[in-house]
Amino acid sequence: MSSGLFIQGLGLGAGLIIAIGSQNAFVLRQGLKHEHHFAIATLCFIIDAALITLGGLGVGTLVASTPALATGAAVFGAVFLFVYGILAFRRAWVGEVLKSESNENAPTRMSLKAALLTTLGFSLLNPHVYLDTVVLLGGISGQHPWPDRAWFLGGAVIASFVWFFALAFAATKLAPLFRAPITWKLLDATIGMVMWAIAFSLIKPFLV
Repeated sequence: MSSGLFIQGLGLGAGLIIAIGSQNAFVLRQGLKHEHHFAIATLCFIIDAALITLGGLGVGTLVASTPALATGAAVFGAVFLFVYGILAFRRAWVGEVLKSESNENAPTRMSLKAALLTTLGFSLLNPHVYLDTVVLLGGISGQHPWPDRAWFLGGAVIASFVWFFALAFAATKLAPLFRAPITWKLLDATIGMVMWAIAFSLIKPFLV
């Protein structure tokens, strides 16, 4: 029973996390640039693990029953993603190329503090994060008594850990493809469209 719940949590957690979203796009982009990618992956995992745990402790029910929290998160999240989308389109227009090996020790464009603050924005200003981790995973885990619930939550947490660090590592291996400016243009244009699509999905309910 315990191993089955662990696998169930692992599979569901992976299914929710492995998607083209703002958080994953940021991890990918910073990994390609070798800019604090493992620190960013660590912060993403910590946030995910904390939210999944909170959901398992029953916070998901509280969030789901408080419309004001969902509305506020939707508005702030949409604004944040819209602005970042503009920046992504601007990068796509200007063009970018990875630093050559002789310049890899040059200062990065984004400081560690800025990278972590941006990660917090992508992680905490997106209502979908709360829906997936706190509400959905928390709600499903709540169907099981302790300690069985801990096995389910553990599987979801492990899925988050494996995904974010695998994404950060894999991005570094794709770096040679991004020596050409056109590849960066395509990536940034895609990221911009993803950001705007998510932003629109957040405010869509208020436009009907």
